[in-house]
Amino acid sequence: MEKIQELQLSKCPTGIQGLDEITDGGLPQGRPTLICGSAGCGKTLFGVEFLVRGATQYGEPGVLVTFEETASEITKNVASLGWNLNQLIAEGKILIDHIYIDPSEIEETGEYDLEGIFIRLGYAIEKIGAKRVLLDTIEVLFAGLANANIVRAEIRRLFHWLKDQGVTAAITGERGDRTLTRQGLEEYVSDCVIKLDQKTFQDIATRTLQVVKYRGSRHSNNEYPFVIEENGISVLPLTSLKLDHAVSNERISTGLAQLDEMFGGQGYYRGSSILVTGRAGTGKTTLASYFAQATCHRGERCLYLATEESPQQILRNLNSIGLDLAPYVEQGLLQFDAVRPTSYNLEMRLFKIHGWVKEFQPSTIVIDPMSNLVLSGSLIQTKNFFMRLIDYLKSKQITVCMTNLTAGDADHDYEQTEVGVSSLMDTWLDLQTLKVNGERNRILYALKSRGMMHSNQVREFILTNEGVKLVEVYLGDGKVLTGTERFNQAQKEKSASKKRRQNFELKKREYEQEKKLVQAQINALQMQLLNRDAELDLLLEEEQEEEKALLDNQNLMGKLRHLNP
Repeated sequence: MEKIQELQLSKCPTGIQGLDEITDGGLPQGRPTLICGSAGCGKTLFGVEFLVRGATQYGEPGVLVTFEETASEITKNVASLGWNLNQLIAEGKILIDHIYIDPSEIEETGEYDLEGIFIRLGYAIEKIGAKRVLLDTIEVLFAGLANANIVRAEIRRLFHWLKDQGVTAAITGERGDRTLTRQGLEEYVSDCVIKLDQKTFQDIATRTLQVVKYRGSRHSNNEYPFVIEENGISVLPLTSLKLDHAVSNERISTGLAQLDEMFGGQGYYRGSSILVTGRAGTGKTTLASYFAQATCHRGERCLYLATEESPQQILRNLNSIGLDLAPYVEQGLLQFDAVRPTSYNLEMRLFKIHGWVKEFQPSTIVIDPMSNLVLSGSLIQTKNFFMRLIDYLKSKQITVCMTNLTAGDADHDYEQTEVGVSSLMDTWLDLQTLKVNGERNRILYALKSRGMMHSNQVREFILTNEGVKLVEVYLGDGKVLTGTERFNQAQKEKSASKKRRQNFELKKREYEQEKKLVQAQINALQMQLLNRDAELDLLLEEEQEEEKALLDNQNLMGKLRHLNP
């Protein structure tokens, strides 16, 4: 096993965010790598960052040989990225050698070779002990030559010479008509080939990176979008996150007590993804803002990404329903980032969200509305964007609430989103409007909520100047009653209930009166019975006295007969 590991190709980390992950460790160490692409796709910047990261992060000095721009021009160009090449040059970490070649001054007579270039490059490598080399760009070396055999021979010799020096080299090259490079040979003699491209969709440009070739190493040959930001290049591949993130059993409030009750009185899972869908005017922003308020009320930070309204407009509109988020903004608990979807592409937005998460460290994020982002790319690109974003936020245990504008001209269920990410959501709330008797009334229900018991009943969603209320709807004649119908039905039921109470009281009084009458009759009969009993007792007493008197008389007569025989 140790022998196999010794035979494995050594990697030279680039320090470019995301690239080392795609290449499984970086560029092939001690071998040449070709960076090809059309004008403006970032080849020179790619190579310069490779040198800067090596010099500042890995202790590997680098040599930049430029055939087009001068040292001062390159130094000024990359200063906006925070890279001070003059300082690195002064510290002996980077050496820039500008070799000017004018094709008009080259006369193709006899043999042509690069010995002069080798001498200058070898001297520069030895001078600072360089481990990395950048040649920008290789076409200039052969621009005045028409002999393809000489060009091919010298290109091969250049790449073999770089290998012999033991340096990790990056060579930039312009794309040809049907080949990766102008000469069509560099990609074959290079050990690694990275193609940079720039594509435009609906007037929004997106840069992509593809590892076309990598000898001796596994790699993905998919195209990965990348952005050039203030700190350099950032590649955020689709495969950068695996489905192995930790989950939490902690529950956090939705911001509305009545809505919490629909989820067992506890709200959402922390780190989950929540989708709120509905047509225009159904209250999606309101629901998301209550969620943001609940986050700030707990003393946690919330990042509000607005793609449609300015923060000032959102705050003003929320005041109309008694929701004041301005104090949380002043306290630094609520941060708005309001940018139109067409301002930049999805990769730039994803990179900025990563930056916000690192800088602001929110516990929750609101994206309102997410459906606008489809303007920044195709449906597939937008879905990939949200897939990566949701996985990234889950890995950070950040709860995300996204609103989505539902299209359609009629009021009926739309159990899907235009972007097609509803299946990625843990909780899905749907807001709808019902048109009845010339009025629109809002209703809310939970389509799903993974891992928890949740109500399957519809609630009427009422917006007032004192806040939001969720009330139970009335069911009548096989339909949901809301608004005026619900009020009228409630009044009818109230009136019916009052009438039932009145009827009950009347029946109760009649019963009491009848009971009293019957009781009086019972009392009279009882008195009559008592009188009868008394009369019977008296008769029995008289009968007993008469019988006693008769017996006494008989006894007396018997005694008299005994005395007078």
